[in-house]
Amino acid sequence: MSDKAGKLAKKCIWIKDRLPELMVLLVCMLLLGFGVSRKEGYHMDEMLSFELANAEFNPWIVPTQPEGRLAKFVHNELEGDSLGETLQNIVDTVTDVLENRGNSKLLSYEADVYEEPVWITSEQFEDYITVDEGDAFHYLSVYFNVKDDNHPPLHFMLLHTMSSLFRGEVNPWIGCSINMLCVAVCMILLMKLGVLLAPALGMEEKGRMLGLVAALLYGLSTGAMATTLLIRMYGVVTCFCMLLLYIHVTKWLTGEYDRRNKGLIAVTVLGFWTQYFFLFYCLLLAAVTAVLLWCKKRGRLLACYVRSMIIAALIGVASFPFAVSDVFSSGRGVEALDNLASGLTGYGTRLASFGEILVGRTFGPFLWVILVILALVALGLVFVEKRTKKSEEGTAERASERSHLIAMLTIPVAGYFLLAARMSPYLVDRYIMPIFPLVILLGALLLGGVTRILEKEYKGRTATCIILGAALGSQLWGLIGYDGTYLYRGYEQQLELAQEYEESPCICVYDGVGYYENLLELAQYDKTLLLTLDELQNRSEKESISSLEQVIVLMKPAVDREQVIAVLNDQYHLTLESELLTDREAGDGLFLFVKAQE
Repeated sequence: MSDKAGKLAKKCIWIKDRLPELMVLLVCMLLLGFGVSRKEGYHMDEMLSFELANAEFNPWIVPTQPEGRLAKFVHNELEGDSLGETLQNIVDTVTDVLENRGNSKLLSYEADVYEEPVWITSEQFEDYITVDEGDAFHYLSVYFNVKDDNHPPLHFMLLHTMSSLFRGEVNPWIGCSINMLCVAVCMILLMKLGVLLAPALGMEEKGRMLGLVAALLYGLSTGAMATTLLIRMYGVVTCFCMLLLYIHVTKWLTGEYDRRNKGLIAVTVLGFWTQYFFLFYCLLLAAVTAVLLWCKKRGRLLACYVRSMIIAALIGVASFPFAVSDVFSSGRGVEALDNLASGLTGYGTRLASFGEILVGRTFGPFLWVILVILALVALGLVFVEKRTKKSEEGTAERASERSHLIAMLTIPVAGYFLLAARMSPYLVDRYIMPIFPLVILLGALLLGGVTRILEKEYKGRTATCIILGAALGSQLWGLIGYDGTYLYRGYEQQLELAQEYEESPCICVYDGVGYYENLLELAQYDKTLLLTLDELQNRSEKESISSLEQVIVLMKPAVDREQVIAVLNDQYHLTLESELLTDREAGDGLFLFVKAQE
């Protein structure tokens, strides 16, 4: 047999041996992909993700300042006609900053700031959210953009990479493909953890089944669907939490804390670089691990472990020092710390809200009830077994090892949930997405433990098949009835209207910063004026509006539509021609105004 034929045969054997795992992954990815295909619109934060990732040194859209200070400096002072000229400009700028500090040209540079909102062209909006030939794979821009945000840069860099591969585009697949990959990695880790944990938990023969069941339960959950659909950093941080648990379980079972710690350090740093809530899980898992090592009197291994975690912390903060101000002095960071400091005030309501989210996004109410009943049955059977059978040699040691692993699996998850419920700014699922697969892993282990006891006591697998079939059927039924979160169905109608009137200007009357969720359609209109109702009423420069023959007016939900119509009619001589869109679920109104006949 030739080498080529031999390699092909080995690949076929490898695929055959892992066919169940591959089929589980394939089925779940197809279902999640179908969900992505149904996504039409975007949450405001999702569009902000595209902007922070792709706007070249221009993190925020400011109606009175279309081009940011740093973006203006880069375009006018750094970018040259050739690579050599650009490099020389960078060297000159660095030298100037080192010599003159605050008086340097870079630090004293000023942006063009206008007294009133100005028109922003479709090309400018497109530059905000997409990548072209000139700014592809420009990670330094991403780094500087997010330093003014409340999140670290890794997810935005991944999104920028995808946008650089598919230039000039914004579509759900660019962002959701990152999340699908993360869900797939989580499923693979669940399969591996099933095999790792089964012997230690007394289920030696069920390792592969445990892994497959855990992966299927997660892949078929509405939590995995929501994680896939939301184009934010939560899918990536979920993946790093799973990787961190896998590394810790592996090290605990092998005792290798004194070597091969590069993976532990890398995952810790990358998780920190993704989302600060990662620290909830990381620090709690580290604390549990340290206590367990101390209790087992493994002082040398504990020292090696602590050293690795300290190195990870130093690398993380040194590579992104803005994290310190993000956590302790930014608006979002101060809000989270204030929530923590408020103690038990309103905590019951928050726990109930997040508990309801956790139930719905993991197993659903029906399966949770089954799991609770099975847990009680399992405890009863274990109690009976201990009362009727003599203790075997080594049982106490195995029980201790089992309790240590259970502590490692449960305490960080419970702690993360309690902290997230207290500190999260909003009562939404994204903040507890990282524990969805971890909770499902615990549920799968419980199912495995109960079925093992039933098989052992009653010598049959009928009950096992019924229980697992009911669990998987319940998950699939819940996924079929997914509530549509993050799909934003109906947005295509608004986007199609923007494309139909792409030669017309647009006036967007907003409240707060709600226009961020409309960036994709604003990139279709010829030009757009972003302003509040107050700015529309008191605008001194009226000619650019009153001279228009026709204009599309986008009114955000909180805006008084009757008053906007009156102002456009009385002050700008524009009359309402037709209502293009008025009853979207999001509440946006889209109207066509034309010049009033004299």
